[in-house]
Amino acid sequence: MKKENKKLAQQKRAEVRKKQELKNKIYPILKWSLPIFAFVVFVAVIIADPFDSKEEDSDDTNTNTLTVEETDTDSTSDDNNADSLSGGTYTPPTLDEKLTYYADIDIKDYGKITVKLDQKSAPITAANFVKLANDGFYNGLTFHRIMEGFMMQGGDPNGNGTGGSENNIVGEFLANGIENKLSHTRGAISMARSSEYNSASSQFFIVHDDSAVASLDSLYAAFGYVTEGLDVVDKVCEQAKPTDNNGTIEASEQPVITSIKIRTE
Repeated sequence: MKKENKKLAQQKRAEVRKKQELKNKIYPILKWSLPIFAFVVFVAVIIADPFDSKEEDSDDTNTNTLTVEETDTDSTSDDNNADSLSGGTYTPPTLDEKLTYYADIDIKDYGKITVKLDQKSAPITAANFVKLANDGFYNGLTFHRIMEGFMMQGGDPNGNGTGGSENNIVGEFLANGIENKLSHTRGAISMARSSEYNSASSQFFIVHDDSAVASLDSLYAAFGYVTEGLDVVDKVCEQAKPTDNNGTIEASEQPVITSIKIRTE
């Protein structure tokens, strides 16, 4: 019995020695490796800071679009217009409520389209269009995007969907909190814009077919209707030769706006 107890005691002492030896080996490793590991982690965080987001290169512009197209339009304004800006948008001179405004859009080799503007439904949009037209802004510009059965879009000084005037206007449509009951039926004139509601500038479009109603109503600012020259709209849209499914027209093939003249009654 004494021999067995002695043997068990020897085994326990041996186990204690092994544990102590293992502890003596591991402790120095942990003592030096933990600070090193912590330092490495710290350096890695400093070098690759997950909160250090770099700004992507971008133009100082907003984008104008109609459904699938995205184009840029200059959103800057000069100091002379500073007093007219409100929340980043431009408010043009108010039109005379007693007058009815018409726009005669003369297209080279095609003919004239007369549009009756509805300043009651879209006062800012109509006033912006009138001002640009009276300033001669549209003269010589083109229709750069044409889709038969949908619309013809123009008014871009760059002729490729990347330009606009110096100002953006408030989007006068229901999705932007502004009631505008004008529907995008055949012959409607409306403003192109980007995903930003208040990004319309100078680019406008004329609806070719009623099929546009579903995709455009309440989302774009219609501001009048063609009263004469729907045959010209048909001719432009039907003779267009877009280079892609987005209605892009080669520069040399783009119908030219000879002038847009405003008259009143």
